[in-house]
Amino acid sequence: MSAEASPKRPIYLDHQATTPLDPRVLEAMLPWWTDDFGNSASNTHVYGWRAEAAVEEARERIAAVLGAESREIFFTSGATESNNLAILGVAESGRSTGRHIVTVETEHPAVLDPCRSLGNRGWEVTSLPVSSDGLIEPDQLSSCLRKDTVLVSVMAANNEIGVLQPIQTLASISREHGVLFHSDAAQAAGRVEIDVGGDTIDLLSLSGHKLYGPKGIGVLFVRQRRPRVRLTPRQFGGGHEGGLRAGTVPVPLVVGLARALELCVEERERESARLIVLRDRLYRRIRDSIPSVRLNGHPGQRLPGNLNLTFEDVDGAQLLLALNGLAVSSGSACASAKSEPSHVLRAIGLSENQAQASLRFGLGRSTTAEEIERAAEIVIGAVGRVGTPSDP
Repeated sequence: MSAEASPKRPIYLDHQATTPLDPRVLEAMLPWWTDDFGNSASNTHVYGWRAEAAVEEARERIAAVLGAESREIFFTSGATESNNLAILGVAESGRSTGRHIVTVETEHPAVLDPCRSLGNRGWEVTSLPVSSDGLIEPDQLSSCLRKDTVLVSVMAANNEIGVLQPIQTLASISREHGVLFHSDAAQAAGRVEIDVGGDTIDLLSLSGHKLYGPKGIGVLFVRQRRPRVRLTPRQFGGGHEGGLRAGTVPVPLVVGLARALELCVEERERESARLIVLRDRLYRRIRDSIPSVRLNGHPGQRLPGNLNLTFEDVDGAQLLLALNGLAVSSGSACASAKSEPSHVLRAIGLSENQAQASLRFGLGRSTTAEEIERAAEIVIGAVGRVGTPSDP
């Protein structure tokens, strides 16, 4: 089929699931796929030396953006691996001092599942509830910390409802109690300011494909000062990444991640302001036509490009099928194979039917005002075809 005959691609509003690779990131990566193809662990010739230099330069650039030291940046395959390494690694290394871990009900499965695995092996896991706006109260965290608590894990920005948790405050509380603090920042990195340079956050995860970088690469920040965090490795087979994560380092992906993170930070203020205008425009257009629509998550303390809406009295499955020309999600991409309603929406008080009749709109760098107008029309038309919302 010729390019002219190809069907028009739908409007992409699923940037919480993944983001397209920025052409500037691709440009930075290309030489490391072809001419400079060396293994960074090969220390006997120039191919390996150049690759190692590229990896260490990327490590330093990422550290500079996060307020870390380069020795605190460890490369992984993505935030899922980083979360697992942080949670399971701390649990194993600290098992002699305690077997209690604290997290939140609305965390990503990459946090909840390793916690659940620990629970099945003798650890005690406390999952804090959230309020109807998706936030946890700092006092809740203070009241549940114990002498045997070894880790608190709270995501910086929720992947479904976009809520920004007060992680600096929560991390400070954890530090006051002598408990390590980890944050899954896959959604927050590059979108909101993150600084691990203080004495609060001990471990932090991020992923390249959430910030216009390549898939298959992520970072785990592991504090090496005041205190030095010790982790038990989960993957063996070599001395890569200081012995913490065995496996050949993917040089092009590392270079791409560093460039992607830098670009996000350089453009963050302007891009955030632009996305807030577009996001609020989309919400107003839909709300004006469908007054019963419900906004999920805190109205202001959320990611600039996130909008999560519930359409009352509408069949969720039929609504998704009716959204021709629009690429959106009904929840987390990592849980889309499951038939259960979103655990995040259930945690903020939605019924099963309400959770299934919800849509997540993820705006991004390529989103235009024209696409927002068209998206609103598509949603309004689809809701009208599959059901008539009741008045509030």
